[in-house]
This record gives sequence, C-alpha cells and structure tokens, in this order.
Amino acid sequence: MESNPYFVYILKCSDGTLYTGITNDIEKRIKKHNEDKGAKYTRGRGPVICKYLEKVTDKGEALKREFEIKKMDKKEKVKLFNLQGLKSPRQ
Repeated sequence: MESNPYFVYILKCSDGTLYTGITNDIEKRIKKHNEDKGAKYTRGRGPVICKYLEKVTDKGEALKREFEIKKMDKKEKVKLFNLQGLKSPRQ
C-alpha cells in the first residue's frame, strides 16, 4: 500500500511570526489555519501565507524535519524559504 506524501511547511502569520508544521493535505491545512481552526498558535494571527513547503515521504520523516526546522532561528528559516522561491499554494 502506497502512503500519501507529507509536507513540512512554514507559514508567515499576519503579525510577522513564523509557524512550522506538517500535513498530508497542504491546501486543506492552510484553509484551516486561516479559519482559526488550525494550530492554537496561528489562531488570531491570520491570515497566514505559506512561505516554505517541503515534500517528504512519510509522517516520520516529516516529524524529524519539522523538529530540525523548529530548532532554527528566524533568520535561518527566512533564508530557507528565500532560497526555495516558493510560489504559495492557494490560501
């Protein structure tokens, strides 16, 4: 059985802060964040914009990568998404 890919993402909140998370459906997840039904951190900080998106093979890999990114400071995260040049999925 083939598993669905997971994504690690970084959102920029309306207050300028960054949020990192994982999902297997990025468009649905961003919609939830923007409806204030996503992570507790992003509630009241919308709208959010996806600034970084990294596809990984499974949930375990996504959790490891999320942990690595969360250890980065804001400058490192900004550098990461500036290097990627992501065109955000629908918001």
